[in-house]
Amino acid sequence: MKKDIHPEYYPQAQVVCACGNTWTVGATVPTIRTDVCNKCHPFFTGEQRIVDAEGQVDRFISRLRRRDEMLVEQRSRRESARSPEQPIGVLELGSRPEKALADAGLQTIGDVLAKLAEGDETLTDLRGFGLKSLADLKKKLRARGFVLPGDQSPTAESGEESEA
Repeated sequence: MKKDIHPEYYPQAQVVCACGNTWTVGATVPTIRTDVCNKCHPFFTGEQRIVDAEGQVDRFISRLRRRDEMLVEQRSRRESARSPEQPIGVLELGSRPEKALADAGLQTIGDVLAKLAEGDETLTDLRGFGLKSLADLKKKLRARGFVLPGDQSPTAESGEESEA
């Protein structure tokens, strides 16, 4: 065996916990300091205490808070995208259909939805607004989450009609 390669062994090394508990063990250092022991660890004591030596819990809680704020922001953006008070231009239908709707006095998505409630013909009768423009309009409204007049309700799509 080589000489002088092993560390010095302390058979009566003192272990000191942050709670004040001490005991002796054999170790290669004379004093060991620890944050928790069997006298103060939540598992053994039954306390609801979080042991956080490096701030990991605080970082996790801040990440959760940021995530919640981001979800609220996304939800508000989604809700604003479904507002019937938005101008027709946000649908990006193209200049000709937008001009045809503007000439008919339809400025907002709510106006167009009201016209659609009267029937598809009320829009296709407009000069410069044909079937393709109507199909594009409906597609973009559905993509934004609007339920159009004449669409099936969500319960009908799930298969309740097929049971009859």
